[in-house]
Amino acid sequence: MAAKTAIVTGAGSGIGKATATALLKAGWNTVFAGRRQAPLDEAVQAAGSTDAKALAFAADVTKADEVDRLFDRAVKEFGRVDLLFNNAGRGFKTTLIDELPVDVWNDVVAVNLTGSFLCARAAFRVMRAQSPQGGRIINNGSISAHAPRPGSVPYTATKHAITGLTKTLALDGRPFDIACGQIDIGNALTDMAASMTTGMPQANGSIAVEPVMDVQRVADAVVYMASLPLDANVLFLTVMASKMPFVGRG
Repeated sequence: MAAKTAIVTGAGSGIGKATATALLKAGWNTVFAGRRQAPLDEAVQAAGSTDAKALAFAADVTKADEVDRLFDRAVKEFGRVDLLFNNAGRGFKTTLIDELPVDVWNDVVAVNLTGSFLCARAAFRVMRAQSPQGGRIINNGSISAHAPRPGSVPYTATKHAITGLTKTLALDGRPFDIACGQIDIGNALTDMAASMTTGMPQANGSIAVEPVMDVQRVADAVVYMASLPLDANVLFLTVMASKMPFVGRG
């Protein structure tokens, strides 16, 4: 395919790193974005040599000016933006709502929801103005956008909100050939999800080890969603460890 440009947030590790690398290897010029420059540089180096180009760019998705600089740099470097994978996110340990510090709530909302809004806002601005017009936004939802884990108020609330963001952008983007979809991920093995291999709280009060899947399965799924022409859209895709306790959870 002709070189297209992707921006992946949270690309210094985990799902973001795997997906940015997969897009790069699939021929996308790819911006590896995240808060810290060093892990982004390392991720680009680890991706190896490809025909497409990679750019590591540090930006805090909770700050509008830094997000705008990220997208402006991508346009300056590659001419346009064809894909945003809105992936940056954070969680918190299992905590009941009356024991949850308000600062934690604010931090999770800032990264998971406000960060996704700011990046989608910048992507929409660029995609609407460029020629040819259009592009695709893929939001990282979660199994928690459907069913919560115990003690996960801030994470679950933000992931339900991401679903609303996805649906609204899919609607508002129609006149401008901007497609928006969501990937809901269950038990991809990353550093953030390592506790699944030692035991996670279940709805019945027990602690159980949960099956996991290779993070590359998520990366491959995002590449598939991104590869569609703009007259087609995967609005929602769930990719999960086959034996994880989701169907029938609770």
